[in-house]
Amino acid sequence: MHLTYRTQQIKGWAQQLGFGYCGIARAKMLDDDARRLEKWLHKGMHGSMHYMEKNFDLRVDPTKLVPGAKSVITLLLNYYPEQQQQEGTPRISKYAYGQDYHEVIRPKLNQLLLLMQEHIGAVEGRGFVDSAPVLERSWAKLTGAGWIGKNGNLISPKAGSFFFLATLITDLELEYDDPFSRDYCGTCTRCIDECPTGAILPDKEIDGSKCISYFTIELKDMLLPEEMKGKFDNWMFGCDTCQDVCPWNRFSKPGAEPAFAAIPEILNLSTKEWELLTEDRFRQLFKGSPLKRAKFKGIQRNISFTQPP
Repeated sequence: MHLTYRTQQIKGWAQQLGFGYCGIARAKMLDDDARRLEKWLHKGMHGSMHYMEKNFDLRVDPTKLVPGAKSVITLLLNYYPEQQQQEGTPRISKYAYGQDYHEVIRPKLNQLLLLMQEHIGAVEGRGFVDSAPVLERSWAKLTGAGWIGKNGNLISPKAGSFFFLATLITDLELEYDDPFSRDYCGTCTRCIDECPTGAILPDKEIDGSKCISYFTIELKDMLLPEEMKGKFDNWMFGCDTCQDVCPWNRFSKPGAEPAFAAIPEILNLSTKEWELLTEDRFRQLFKGSPLKRAKFKGIQRNISFTQPP
């Protein structure tokens, strides 16, 4: 089968599955990224996220994840919400308004691989959505999806940065897109200037151990650092500040995936209502939500910490 036709087929299936972008890069060792990642880990900027120290070789070499890998397919799925939270409610990152993206995207990746196997032939591959040691943003840039901004997010010149990244690594040879070679951040430093905790450093380096998302989601300690008191800007789960202030997100439009529609309570619950929420009610309301990652005790901790004394 001709490479061009095969590649167009895959991109067509991706669009049918709801992905807003599908780009493909040749599978190769990510030498530059390996050096940057090693330096970042050495500085301890991953905080207590020790899982990032593991499987280093797998992160930078796709052939160790899929033997004989020839192609890395990057897919973007928009999650920008149609509705926003009520003013004054405890703030929640937009990616967590609806259902858990892992459970939404994983079946789509499986379906895409199945279509490839049914229509193209014997194809081996694995799909990843923020669940394995894959440098999704690096591959997205190599597939032409956009550039990595000063806030560490992949930015599309047409769609901003409110989208999920997914990766499908396969042993199928395809036509490859040109890498995105421009950086349109220019002299803008809004994300750096507005970051509440100073987690965004010059030269596109993010101190993950200072990020509000790290404190409110990843950090499992029941006591948050006192030096961060008063700096969370009412963010209860995650943080979107660096994306909200990015000029490129003026191009963001609401996504079409029904599963990402906002849970009403996320939009409307007041601080007092969150404080009075029982654990049983929390589990009922947010059974399929990313909020369950922080668990009930973590959410209560975060609410208490963000409120003034």
